[in-house]
Amino acid sequence: MTRPSTKRKPSAFLGILATLGPRFLPFADVATKELPLGRLIRLSLFQVSVGMAMVLLNGTLNRVMIVEMGVPSWLVALMVSLPLLFAPFRALIGFKSDNRRSALGWRRVPYIWGGTMLQFGGFAIMPFALLILSGEAHGPVWIGHLGAGLAFLLVGAGLHTTQTAGLALATDLAPEDKRPRVVAFLYVMLLVGMVGSSLIYGEWLTDFSPFRLIQMIQGAALVTMILNSVALWKQEPRDPSRTKDEGPKPSFRESWRAFCRGGRSTRVLIAVGCGTAGFSMQDILLEPYGGEVLHLSVGATTVLTALLAAGSLVGFMLAARLLGRGVDPYRLAGWGAVAGIVAFSAVVFAAPTESPFLFRVGTVLIGFGGGLFSVGTLTAAMSLGREGESGLALGAWGAVQATSSGVAIALGGAIRDFFGGLAMQGTFGPALTDVSAGYGFVYHLEIGLLFITLAAIGPLVRPKGEKGEKEQSSLKFGLAEFPG
Repeated sequence: MTRPSTKRKPSAFLGILATLGPRFLPFADVATKELPLGRLIRLSLFQVSVGMAMVLLNGTLNRVMIVEMGVPSWLVALMVSLPLLFAPFRALIGFKSDNRRSALGWRRVPYIWGGTMLQFGGFAIMPFALLILSGEAHGPVWIGHLGAGLAFLLVGAGLHTTQTAGLALATDLAPEDKRPRVVAFLYVMLLVGMVGSSLIYGEWLTDFSPFRLIQMIQGAALVTMILNSVALWKQEPRDPSRTKDEGPKPSFRESWRAFCRGGRSTRVLIAVGCGTAGFSMQDILLEPYGGEVLHLSVGATTVLTALLAAGSLVGFMLAARLLGRGVDPYRLAGWGAVAGIVAFSAVVFAAPTESPFLFRVGTVLIGFGGGLFSVGTLTAAMSLGREGESGLALGAWGAVQATSSGVAIALGGAIRDFFGGLAMQGTFGPALTDVSAGYGFVYHLEIGLLFITLAAIGPLVRPKGEKGEKEQSSLKFGLAEFPG
């Protein structure tokens, strides 16, 4: 008697998924034999932890320390800006991870783990500092200030270290033609971490108390350790050749000179800096502009964040499609800058026309242009690094972007206050005594920065029809990189 076959047939559901293909399954075509989708998703968890830390530092604690704890806003702004002190060192971190000699044969893992421990250390110090600031514990106030500043600095240094080395590790693991897609996927996971953590933080602190805040910070520390440990598990292969401390080591100065040789890398970084500043200066002004100038309600201004994010997502999707068709990434970044110029012009004209609709259109276009610009410059920066030096290239891109963004946000508020005060005093004449004058100065400055960005990118744009085979294959994207 023959036994019936025990071979299982695939389920109908799996059969349907198999027929959908990457067009309807986001990121499905990122997976390769060397880097399966499950392994890539696990690696991307370090970006989720970075997004959690960014929201906690720049959003939740910013608001809680000023409103609930009564900490002076200038002191909170100083603490929030402390992580920026470490941002310029991202290029050095990337270089060090490129040339790491380890007894275990790893290059990136020691830096990702070190960054994780810095984040954990900062989160461990923060509750005690906040207890002193809130008056719930005995001790000199200056100790609370010093402890909070140290905590912010450690968390910022940790997230910059983790992100730089993590992106470089992902670049090492992915095949050359998949690298832009993989890094783009990791940045989408950063957005997922930021959105998800902001919702969790908001729900947890609905009934605010210092104790609940401390619990939340302790939970963030624990989740950071878990996520990054899972992300690192069996990711980077151990290379015995990296255990030998033999032969000359290149210095950072020599590698940086080689990276900047010819001026192309320098021009790219100038464009990244000016463009990022041009898009970031309005970050803390958009909602106040809607409330003060256009008299929108709190609910209406809160929706602006969603509109900005929606515009960014559309920009990501369009960038993926265009890069998949072989569009030059520099040209794509230039289109993003042009969209930004149109966007800020719409925001400026919304005041004299008293048009909330025009303001909302401008907000969407700001996100859209920023999405095109960030994807274009990231893809371009990845192609600048020599083989085995992806850490230096990605670190330089990240250092310029993070520093420019932080400085621009800080300057945006200061410029608005300074010129707004002068305008209200009649310094610029009766035509510019409106409350929108201070905001207008910032938006016009952003338009100027985007024009400078176009001037920097222009010589880098590849003429239409000129496509190198190697470059073309390394820059291809697919729409499946972004959920849609």
